[in-house]
Formats: sequence, C-alpha cells, structure tokens
Amino acid sequence: MHMIFRTLLLFWRSPRAGRRGIPIGHYDVGRLAMRTLPTDLDLNRHMNNGVYLSVLDLGRFDLLIRNGIWDILRGRGWFPVVASETITFRKSLNLWQKFVIETRVSGYDEKAVFVDQRIVVDGEIYAQAVIRARFLKKSGGTVSVAELIDAIGPVPADLRLPEWQARWGKDVALPSTAAPAPSEWPGAVPVDPR
Repeated sequence: MHMIFRTLLLFWRSPRAGRRGIPIGHYDVGRLAMRTLPTDLDLNRHMNNGVYLSVLDLGRFDLLIRNGIWDILRGRGWFPVVASETITFRKSLNLWQKFVIETRVSGYDEKAVFVDQRIVVDGEIYAQAVIRARFLKKSGGTVSVAELIDAIGPVPADLRLPEWQARWGKDVALPSTAAPAPSEWPGAVPVDPR
C-alpha cells in the first residue's frame, strides 16, 4: 500500500521539478532521490529484494514525466508495461538510508524499449537492473517501436542497444499471448485437485 502513496507523490512532484528548470531530454539519465522506509524492509532489516523493483518503477515514471514522454503517451492513449526485468544486487540498503535511482533508455529491439537503472549511494552502485518494456494501447493492441519513435522523435545516432541486452531479451521471452504456454515440468508430480 505504501507504494501507491510514493507513486502519487511522484506524480505531484515530478512535473513541478520540470517547471523549476530541471527538465531532461528523452535519452538523458534521470535521477530520483529517495530514502529507505520501514515498510521497505525485510526480516534482515534491509530493503526487500522485491521492493527494489517497485521503487525502480518510480524512477521510470519520473523519467517519463520529466522528459515529456508521459504526456505524449497519455495523449495517444498508450501506457507502458514491463515485459522482462533482471536485477543484480551488490550492497544492501538500510533503514532511512538515502539513495538515488538513475534511469536511462539503453536502446530498442524490434518490439520493445530497454531501460538501464541503478540504485546509487554517494556515487556508488548498490544494485543494477535492466527492464524491457512494451507500450500498449487503451483501445487494444500494442504500440510498435516505429510508432513510439515517430511520436517521441528521432533516436540519437550513437544509441546502440548492448548486444548482451538484445540477447537477454530474446533468451527470456515467453510465447505471445495468442500462443499456448503450458506449464509443464519434467518429472513433476501432478497436483491433487482436491
């Protein structure tokens, strides 16, 4: 429940940051300062691994709002969804610790946009994640990368999706929602239906 309050605060705060002269370009690094709250902790008294992914959502929203893409998406009835994500942890965040979420677009494949994100404390990386996101239309269907780029403007000539991210995106992909995707485990014992 606490994430909804953080999200509402972000949607109130991020546009004001842009109006105060802190707008950022579509392909710049966005930085969002945060603090570890008591509701973020697990039994080991540091930020729960699942909470990292939730706060990274806020970093992506902040980037979209401050660089103006959020308004473009809303105007067309489009919204982002995460297709794949991976995260690597290096150090723990403790109660009340300040940290910064750094977010930037790393590139595109034929279907999605890739976003690099970092949790940083005093310039040092504590965790790093890669997100592969798609955009859906409220009217139904998906937004192609070509449509997205046409809406937000040209891609910088030097923006190249790292080869390992392109490979990762293909390696972790599940079948499309129109294709069957049965959950079958070799040698698994069937569940008693009672």
